[in-house]
Amino acid sequence: MKISHSYFKVQKVPVPLPLKIMRNLKYTVFIATAVVLAPAMNMNAGESTVANPYFVVLSIATAAELPAKAAELVSKADSKQRQQVTIDVVKAAVPLNPAAAPAIVGSIAQSTPEMVAIAAATAVSLVPEQAAAIARAAAVAVPTKAGQIVEAICRVIPVAYKKVAIAVAEVVPGAGREILTAISAAIPTLKGSINKVLANYTGTVPLVSSVLDQVKPSVEVATSAQLPQSTFDSPSLAPPTVDPPFVPHGYASP
Repeated sequence: MKISHSYFKVQKVPVPLPLKIMRNLKYTVFIATAVVLAPAMNMNAGESTVANPYFVVLSIATAAELPAKAAELVSKADSKQRQQVTIDVVKAAVPLNPAAAPAIVGSIAQSTPEMVAIAAATAVSLVPEQAAAIARAAAVAVPTKAGQIVEAICRVIPVAYKKVAIAVAEVVPGAGREILTAISAAIPTLKGSINKVLANYTGTVPLVSSVLDQVKPSVEVATSAQLPQSTFDSPSLAPPTVDPPFVPHGYASP
């Protein structure tokens, strides 16, 4: 029996996509997923840096360029918006390189001295373990604002008042009375003890470290520093997990 070739019907089987196309699709999905997840990964203490208008421009800067770039953004800001810009810039810059917090504050202080206390307090709220280093950098940049720097930082992290005050006194030795007054303003529960110690001296104010060594520690130090209610009017002044940066008395933006 002779069977014709036409007897058999050849069925067409769908050909799968080429492996190369499959790989391209896989990479496309991966990239799209990364773009979607990126904002969630750039978080600092519960706050998304993506919401900060200065995060993108600062993230492009190298580690060496970051302090100067932050200072440039603050100095170029409109005078009416400079205080808010300072807060936003510091909040964007410090999480990008926490170790550079003192340098960032120092650079901003040099370019825009009137913002030194705002910059220092905001930075300390983000990296409180660097309070003394940040205070020192700020005071070196603007020694005439020693008292404002100490008061602003002590209102954010009152338990660090001693190391902050000593750090500033070391670089601005002639500001002893100003520094002690700043501590009293930021932490009222210490005012009586500080005044009592100072009453024993006449003439030249003793070293800040000597005075603070004699001050009776207050159990209320950790909770005594309260910011003015007006400080809470702007949500952006409240860094995550800690008190908002303090605006020293008579230190309003132009």
